[in-house]
Amino acid sequence: MGTVLITDDSLVMRMQLKSMVTKLGHEVVGEAENGLVAIRKYKELKPDLVTMDITMPEMSGIEAVKEIININPNAKIVMCSAMGQQSMILDAIQAGAKDFIVKPFDPPRVQQSLLKIFDSK
Repeated sequence: MGTVLITDDSLVMRMQLKSMVTKLGHEVVGEAENGLVAIRKYKELKPDLVTMDITMPEMSGIEAVKEIININPNAKIVMCSAMGQQSMILDAIQAGAKDFIVKPFDPPRVQQSLLKIFDSK
């Protein structure tokens, strides 16, 4: 199992995702409320996986993905987006994200994404 940094400007979304990730046996080592905090915590915590919301204050998830990929080209990032953000998801994948999960979170889909990411280690 792996370590995870959860990034979302919504505390409720972070709590939901944290609950699902820990139930799957992974360790949530940190949480970030925007892209700037995510980058700082990525450098500090060196998690195996980052979940990244797209639309956040301070710095968007797509900008943060680009920065994290600059720090570590092998970083594993899963984008989390609301319905209707398909074009942003494409931008995120092009920026280096490995997968995406649509909100509201569906536990089987979260599990599928984490299995896909952690099995590709």
